Amino acid sequence: RFFYQPVLTVIARRRAGIEKTLADAKTLHDDAEELQARYRDRLADWEKERQQARERLEREIEEERIQSLAELQSELDRQREKARVADARRQADATQKAEQAAVNQAARFASRLLGQTAGPELEAKLLEMVIDELPQLSAEQIGTLRNSWDQTSEPIIVASGFPLSDGQRQRLHEALRATTGKDLPLHFEQDAELLAGVRITLGAWILSANLQDELRSFAELEHNGRHI
Repeated sequence: RFFYQPVLTVIARRRAGIEKTLADAKTLHDDAEELQARYRDRLADWEKERQQARERLEREIEEERIQSLAELQSELDRQREKARVADARRQADATQKAEQAAVNQAARFASRLLGQTAGPELEAKLLEMVIDELPQLSAEQIGTLRNSWDQTSEPIIVASGFPLSDGQRQRLHEALRATTGKDLPLHFEQDAELLAGVRITLGAWILSANLQDELRSFAELEHNGRHI
């Protein structure tokens, strides 16, 4: 009896130790499982965060790509438009030069042609046209003409392609005096470049009725008409 009781005590103590060890082991096991569950959850969160970060990066890359393509397309459009405008300007300049060359050539041809046909007879007709048109000047034109005469003491210069006869000079003198009420001297000179006709000059006032000025006016009118 005295021997059995100590043995029971030892057995109970050992049993308690084993139970404590088992309990501690279970606690550790439970803690390990909880830690493992937390780790799995954390891995899942990390994977989700990584997936979201990847998707966000892909969206940013796609947006950047789209923006870069749009900027590139816009720049290409601007360059194409600049090239189109430059090409259109070059074509317009080339067309303008060709048209002007054609007009100049036509004027030169007309000058040669009229120069061959011009003569005192044509000049006489142009002079008669001037004499007939002087009385038909407007009051404003006559006023401007009188002011020009009042502001200068120089004679009126009458240039003609062919020499004017004394009768033609007298008729022109009388027509100018009758139109303006002034009697200024006329200075007559010959200018073969006029081809035929007259150019009457008093200061800044000029009355032209000759082939050269008409051809020049035609060329200028044609040139300006194409740039309206």
